[in-house]
Amino acid sequence: MIKKAKTKHKVIEIIKNRWSPRSFSGKEIDQESISSLFEAASWAASAFNEQPWRFIYATKNNDKIYKQILDSLIDWNQNWAKSAPLLILTVTKLKFSHNNEPNRTAFYDLGQAIGQLGLQASSMGLFVHQMTGFDNEKAEKTFNIPEGYIAVSVLAVGYLGKAKDLNEDLEKMEISPRERKNMDSFVFEGDFK
Repeated sequence: MIKKAKTKHKVIEIIKNRWSPRSFSGKEIDQESISSLFEAASWAASAFNEQPWRFIYATKNNDKIYKQILDSLIDWNQNWAKSAPLLILTVTKLKFSHNNEPNRTAFYDLGQAIGQLGLQASSMGLFVHQMTGFDNEKAEKTFNIPEGYIAVSVLAVGYLGKAKDLNEDLEKMEISPRERKNMDSFVFEGDFK
């Protein structure tokens, strides 16, 4: 069941179809499709064209790395993310290359890259669920992430599965309607309200 967004204004279909399921089918994602996701991410805007994002990924075919990424997740996320055929650890570089000064947009830039990866996935019939419920220090140690970089999130990627395959609590979340705040609560013409 695709939970298409019900919008009040004209929004492109790829965005309407993008959501974050917890149920993934067992269908594998081919390497060309995986490469397309990272290519889409690579074209995101970034301050000074720094492109501070880094991605460490594994499919279930690479059991060792897949398990290492999965093991960095909190138990709640491990419970359902283990069904995703692709896990991605996202990392960002904290300083600019050209002057070694702090890059205060590093997280923002990584977020844009992940957003583009997510929209590319949506266009391919794939779904992405982003998670920050993980042990970033454990992930950084496991994958030898050097000083000056930080692990930020883990993405579970795959084809949509069946909500009934989840436990009862997760199934309820999976089938509940999508909701968004009213725009007047976060869009202001003039002063912040």
